[in-house]
Amino acid sequence: MVNYKHLHYFWAVAREGGVARASERLHLTPQTISGQLSLLEQHLGVELFTRVGRNLELTETGRLVLSYADEIFSLGGELEEVIHQLPEGRPQQFRVGVVDVLPKSIAHRILQPALQMNEPVRMSCREAGLDVLLAELAVHRLDLVLADRPIPSTVSTRGFSHKLGECAVSFFCTTQLAENLSGDFPQCLDGAPMLLPGSGTQLRAGIDHYLDKRRIHPHMIAEFDDSALMKAFGKEGAGIFIAPAVIEEEVERQYQVTTIGRIDEVKEHFYAITAERRVKHPVVSAVMEATRESLFVDAAGKVKV
Repeated sequence: MVNYKHLHYFWAVAREGGVARASERLHLTPQTISGQLSLLEQHLGVELFTRVGRNLELTETGRLVLSYADEIFSLGGELEEVIHQLPEGRPQQFRVGVVDVLPKSIAHRILQPALQMNEPVRMSCREAGLDVLLAELAVHRLDLVLADRPIPSTVSTRGFSHKLGECAVSFFCTTQLAENLSGDFPQCLDGAPMLLPGSGTQLRAGIDHYLDKRRIHPHMIAEFDDSALMKAFGKEGAGIFIAPAVIEEEVERQYQVTTIGRIDEVKEHFYAITAERRVKHPVVSAVMEATRESLFVDAAGKVKV
């Protein structure tokens, strides 16, 4: 890679017309500048100047290098000017990726503090699979990824998983469907129409294990990667569906359903994944801190269900 300090010395010599004038401008000795020019020529493997009497003249390659240097340092000056002219109230950019299987209500609650900060924030949300979002995090297109699991051991992408919390799983259905169920929970799930998360997720694996262990076999109606779509079908009475217990009241109110039971043995987990172990982004820090302090614990500091 080109040493830009050496390139700057070359640019000054070419623009000032000689080493002596460049040394006055840069407040360096002529010997220092001459030495740096030699290092640049050695790195590039070409001569940039030819000596004509007491003067230096650019070679053909030197003129080409100067054209690039002009553009580079012009852009540098433009950058400084733009930075100095930025308004004080310019919003802080916050780019977040949300794994598509994460319940939207939980994602909303986690991200809500970002828009309640004292400084203005401009948030952009991207929804996709975990692998896609981790790839974007690795190239710094995202500041944060919200996920239902930590970075898998099989993924080579560098990143750090920060656990935000966990909660039990609740089962919901319409009042009409609940009245037609027989027996107590969870036995009432046997043979009942069921809407479940897509296979391959930790949550689905936990629910399947829980049901198999108790020899409960629901009638599978559909499975979904999108939890909001699953709730929409549940609202219409297509079957029993699940959601995090921490948002029971919200789900009941929004989808006009009733809670028929809760299982504490199966937990939904929530993680913040960042590119750095030590979080420096102020909005990411605020979101993580607020989530840990309020979303999964009550006012007394006890973990919510």
